[in-house]
Amino acid sequence: MPKYLLTALFLLAAPLAVAQTAKPPATAPATPAPVVANPQVTLHTSQGDITLELYADKSPKSVANFLRYVHEGFYAGTVFHRVIPGYLVQGGLYTAELQPRRTHSPVPSEADNGLSNLRGTVAVARGADPNSGTSQFFVNLVDDRRLDYVGNQSGLTWGYTVFGKVIKGMDVVDKIAALPTHAQGPFAADVPTPLVVIESANVVGEEAPAAPGTVAKPAPVTPAPAPRKSKK
Repeated sequence: MPKYLLTALFLLAAPLAVAQTAKPPATAPATPAPVVANPQVTLHTSQGDITLELYADKSPKSVANFLRYVHEGFYAGTVFHRVIPGYLVQGGLYTAELQPRRTHSPVPSEADNGLSNLRGTVAVARGADPNSGTSQFFVNLVDDRRLDYVGNQSGLTWGYTVFGKVIKGMDVVDKIAALPTHAQGPFAADVPTPLVVIESANVVGEEAPAAPGTVAKPAPVTPAPAPRKSKK
């Protein structure tokens, strides 16, 4: 074998030998990614504070939609306009004059996220279209699995998206639920007396945003409230 070829083979083999025998550099153990806690929002109402934990992992679109309204100060000055004992407390759209505020585009339904409408959970209120929810929400006063997702055949089977839960202030919710109700404004019934005002809303750890400068502009499409309690 020619001398120059032996020299070439030796030069190729040498790096391989080094690579096979050299120890890999020591590396630090991988640090697990930090677990991001679900955000919490406090509603400061005329009846007391209500703190919600939002399930950003299960209902990301609904939570992002809700937080958008919170950060914009949208909920300041709105009321809980619908109270049905043994069923739900609903609010998030109407002012104290029971005029709707203008909302953003509806959020797609996430009712098939595996969460159930149990007592204390918070869900997106919507109309007949499963994807018509905007700013309105309701708190379940009882376990009501009739409002859970069953299938995508119709608006009735789609159910209602649970996106959070009351973790503090459920006694305030129960106090609101115990208020007398009557017809008022555009509603034939279920409006509590006195009206319960959301004075401000903020993400825990953040300052409450300023209230919006304009109110009571009718929404192009007003979402219908959650379904009425069926007769037994």
